[in-house]
Amino acid sequence: MNNIAPDRTRILRYFALAAVVALLFAVISLHLLGISAWTFESESMEPNMHIGDLVFTRNVPSTDIVTHEDGATSGYKTFGDYGNAILYRKYGRTDVTPIIHRAMYYVEAGEPMWEGGPIAPHAGYITKGDNIKTNRQYDQYNLCTEPVREEWIGGVAYFRVPYIGYVRTILSKIVGM
Repeated sequence: MNNIAPDRTRILRYFALAAVVALLFAVISLHLLGISAWTFESESMEPNMHIGDLVFTRNVPSTDIVTHEDGATSGYKTFGDYGNAILYRKYGRTDVTPIIHRAMYYVEAGEPMWEGGPIAPHAGYITKGDNIKTNRQYDQYNLCTEPVREEWIGGVAYFRVPYIGYVRTILSKIVGM
């Protein structure tokens, strides 16, 4: 009977080690494939993404980003609307929370950012959240006053898992990440 307890402990240790190795392998593999996971923290993309969703993004060349304008023409939709939702860092700053909003259209330097709007200081994407109550204007109206430069883009949203982001947030607080 005394030999049973050490065997169970050893088996549990092996399972724990296997789980840690599998998790590390998954994280490293996703990173090498250019895939990241983000916990959605605002209502700005409702009804297509919600607070607590775990949203996966992948790196893509900027030439592969489909704007809302182009998506409406071709019929290409993601997350319930035309075009891609992109993850970007406002002004390229890494010390701020990234934003996931839809790429509405692309402007060149010197063009108006929207009809009657200010002139774009450089080329980039005009973005907007999907929530018609909280996002009535483009981000460039007051959130990020310049078009989103290609180098500010961290990826394109391609998959979401509802509510799992809450688990990630709780675990991050427990582990202190």
